[in-house]
This record gives sequence, structure tokens and C-alpha cells, in this order.
Amino acid sequence: MAGPARIFIVDDEASIATMMSVILQMNLFDAVPFADPVAALEAARTSPPDYLISDIMMRGMTGIELALIVQLEMPACKVLLFSGQPDAPDMIAAATEQGHTFAFLQKPVHPTELVAAIKNL
Repeated sequence: MAGPARIFIVDDEASIATMMSVILQMNLFDAVPFADPVAALEAARTSPPDYLISDIMMRGMTGIELALIVQLEMPACKVLLFSGQPDAPDMIAAATEQGHTFAFLQKPVHPTELVAAIKNL
């Protein structure tokens, strides 16, 4: 029998990544927080997650850049992006025009909305 779904939560605000991972752990997911998208990518290459949940606007690498690499290298990984930035929907639309599809949630994300979005991926 498979264990709980492994989820990487990436947000350059460590407190947000940690809070979201705690919420998901309380909902029986194996959630791991990352404040650095590059570190999350390195960890994913070692132990691929079932889900990647990432903020879009981060230092070093955007969530969209991270998601594109993860989808290319780990096609079974499902991706959910979130952001509080007003231009985030435009960034998602631009990725969609290039043939990439990502689920998206607007910050702030309510815990029940987060869990429902993961179950709907």
C-alpha cells in the first residue's frame, strides 16, 4: 500500500511554506517546506514529490520556472501555483499560451481551499 502523497511546498517566505506544510501534514500528507526554489528542485531530483505547490514570485527562480523544470524532469508530479501578486494570472496565462497548464490559487489561501485544490489535481 502506498504511503501518503509527498508534497513539496515552496515559498521564499519560510513561515508561509512551513505553515502550509503543517496544514497539509494535519490532513495526512507528507508535506515538506522549502524557502529556496533551487533547494526544492535539488531535493525533487533526489526524491521526486507527487505534488509541487509553489509561490510564483520568489528570489532566484520563479515558481513557473521551477514548475516547468519539474514537469519536464518529473512528468508524474502535479503542480499547483499560488501568488498574491496582481500580475500572477497574466503569468499563468502566458505559460498556458506556451502549452503549459498549471492549477492556480490566489493568496491568501484558506486551508480547506488548499486541501480541496490538491485533491482536484
